[in-house]
Order: sequence, then structure tokens, then C-alpha cells
Amino acid sequence: MKRRVGMALGTALLLAGSGVDAQEWKRAFIDGTGPGWRDLTEADFVPVNGDPDTWVWRDGVLHCKGTPIGVMRTKDQFTNFELVLEWMHLKSAGNSGVFVWVPAEALAGLKPDALPKAGIEVQALDHGYIDLYVKKTGKQPDFFTTNGDVFAVGVSRLKPFPPLSPNGSRSFPRKHLSKGINEWNHYYVRAINGEVRLWVNGEEVSGGSDADPRSGYLCLESEGSPVQFRKIRIRELP
Repeated sequence: MKRRVGMALGTALLLAGSGVDAQEWKRAFIDGTGPGWRDLTEADFVPVNGDPDTWVWRDGVLHCKGTPIGVMRTKDQFTNFELVLEWMHLKSAGNSGVFVWVPAEALAGLKPDALPKAGIEVQALDHGYIDLYVKKTGKQPDFFTTNGDVFAVGVSRLKPFPPLSPNGSRSFPRKHLSKGINEWNHYYVRAINGEVRLWVNGEEVSGGSDADPRSGYLCLESEGSPVQFRKIRIRELP
């Protein structure tokens, strides 16, 4: 069969006879185009515990001022899906992320300056966060990275893929591919049957399996620093 590296590879191209080897799969750049994909726009999100100006859409870009700490969720809940988006920190040591499979009860009554105590976080952390940690503590961090950690939050559960953080709670990225401030990063997240996998700028780096729960809202995170999101697209799967 003729090799088809240009099409969306979210699921079908792993089938036998596709002509795409494992290395190509890991490096596939999924852009969110093709059958089944749709945009997530302002109409698809609702605020949870921010100020009226915490999240602002302008010209297709979602601007987050970073305060108060909190999230914005999708209107719909999702179970199996593929998600693509681009994010960019505007300040060194910026912190943000995408929450997957957040149950409704974790968002009910959530007050400002709080994050949900359930869900799977796909972290989006600026490299300057390491410098800030070293400045404060005098030592290098070993319990987080700035290249796409994936981990369970609160009461949720996940069996993270290696390499692992020292306490075993986080899937650390196998490669360091995140860009710095004022540069757009591309995330492709595949969440199927309790398994979450993350591709950063075109290569698979981290993830986990056996998630509980494995259905819920998607949330974008405001965590103290300005960040932008754009080109948010999703494809729901059986």
C-alpha cells in the first residue's frame, strides 16, 4: 500500500498494512484537519471560577491573563477523542495546562484561586519555571519538567508511562521539545479508553493508562501568568 504520511493518523494508520512504521507514527504531526475534526471556539466553552476578563477571545486567539487561578471548561463532556491546540506563554516561568476528563462534581462550586481536584493534567509549563525554582531553593528540581508532564490530579487515577517522576505519579517526557516564551507550542492529545498520550511539537513524549474517571470535561488552566491558546480542534471517537 502506498505510504500515506500526510493524512491524520489519530487511529486508523496503526492498522496493519498502512505502510507507516512506528518511528513515523511517533513523529506524526497531527494538525486537526480531516474527517470528523471540528473547531472548539468561544461558543464551546463556559467560565468556571475566573473574573469576567480572565479569558478573552480576540481574532480566534484565547487570551488568559492568569488570574485568578482557575479553569474554563467545555460545554460538553468527552470520553474518547483527539485534541489539538497551540499554546504560548507570554512571561517567563508561566504555568498552565489542559485538564482531561474532569468530572462535573470537581467543578461544582469551585471558588476563585482553586483548581479542580480531579482530572488528568497535560501540563504546559515554561522553561523559566526551573530557573525560578533553582533561585528559590538552590537546587535542581527532580519532581517536574517543563516539556509536557502528564499526571492524575486529586482523586483521579492514572498509571503513568515511563520515565516516571521519583514518586511515580507523573509521566515525564522522553524528549525535551517544548519551546520558550513568545513561541507557539503544538500539543496533540489522544485520549481513548482510559489512555492519554501527548505529542509535543510533532513527537510523542508522555502519557498514561488506566485512568479513572475516563470521561468528563476538558478544561484550560489559568495559573498565575498570561498565556494564549489558538487552533483548538477536537475529533470525537467511538
